[in-house]
Amino acid sequence: MKSRVVVTGMGIISSIGDNLEENLSSLQQKKHGISRVEHLETKHINSIKVGEVKRSNSQLANQLNLLPNNNYSRTAFLAEIAAKEACVNASLSDMEAYRTGLISATSVGGMDMTEKFFYSQLEDNKNRRYIDSHPANDATSKVASALGINTFVSTISTACSSSANAIMMGARLIKAGKLDRVIVGGADCLSKFTINGFKSLMILSESECMPFDANRTGLNLGEAAAFLVIEREDIAVKENKNILAHVSGYANANDAFHQTASSENGEGAYLAMKDALKVAGLKPEHIQYINAHGTATVNNDLSESKAILRIFESQTPKLSSTKAFTGHTLAAAAAVEAVYSIFSLQHQTIWPNLNFKTRIPATGIKPVTEVTPAKLNHVLSNSFGFGGNCSTLIFSKA
Repeated sequence: MKSRVVVTGMGIISSIGDNLEENLSSLQQKKHGISRVEHLETKHINSIKVGEVKRSNSQLANQLNLLPNNNYSRTAFLAEIAAKEACVNASLSDMEAYRTGLISATSVGGMDMTEKFFYSQLEDNKNRRYIDSHPANDATSKVASALGINTFVSTISTACSSSANAIMMGARLIKAGKLDRVIVGGADCLSKFTINGFKSLMILSESECMPFDANRTGLNLGEAAAFLVIEREDIAVKENKNILAHVSGYANANDAFHQTASSENGEGAYLAMKDALKVAGLKPEHIQYINAHGTATVNNDLSESKAILRIFESQTPKLSSTKAFTGHTLAAAAAVEAVYSIFSLQHQTIWPNLNFKTRIPATGIKPVTEVTPAKLNHVLSNSFGFGGNCSTLIFSKA
């Protein structure tokens, strides 16, 4: 019998906290991190709200003990901080003891710095060092170097499902016997490119977002990084590790419907949830809580709601979207919400869907709106990206 995949460590930095403890406290206190932009120059500063990490680049660099002339992007700062916390949380010290890999996800990469110096670098070479940090794999390489990982290093970029696919890939590599342990997750910072891009799609809200509300007006962009340490269960037991949860199910599906929109009946989301349940060996009635993708856009919330109803029919479990806490953190979102899903299992608590007031008439789904104690054995977490890239993860109580 193949060993199961377990989570032995987590790390996170987001707009509601610089570490695990602060993120958990904010969830418990219903304290969101949505505010005006502070650390990025944008002409939209007074027209949108975002989930911004409340620390400057220089503060993040100081935390990592980096020299002033480093070429880290903000994505790389966030990624290394979260990945290091995950390794400390998992009590990892020797990366050579077992076959250890790193799979990190991003969509922004280092463009926050290259877009800042795009014109000036032609006349002034002092900022040309950021050209090398532009590619998506740069933050991954920096994290791998900082952690001392050489066996397997990979980067995934599938829009907003990126870190779900990183977690899935890591779990599959372990189950296939290719690796024993993988640090999996993702990071994205705010950038002009993403703000302007989502603004052009007319799906940014000018106030705090309202997931699954009939009167929702769009999403709040956010920035964050989160990583999990996943391992073979027999190794974790041998090493006397504290097992936080099991990675019991995962799947990816694509309905190839539209570049930026989900299909009306949520076909991709439906297939991802259906296949994740199959991988986990679970039936829909075994799921007690859904941490929904819930972006608060008109299209996503209706499509996801229909997909959920197709899977669960009249027995829809309790659900909520935590994006009203953090904003939509793009490639980091699934890893952030994986941490929150595991918090739910650990503390037997469902986190509230902030700002909800009115049900969507077409589906009638009402998310949980208060911090709610519940008996939870299996939590399903959805993450859907542009291009129809839909992924579902299932975490089970340790």
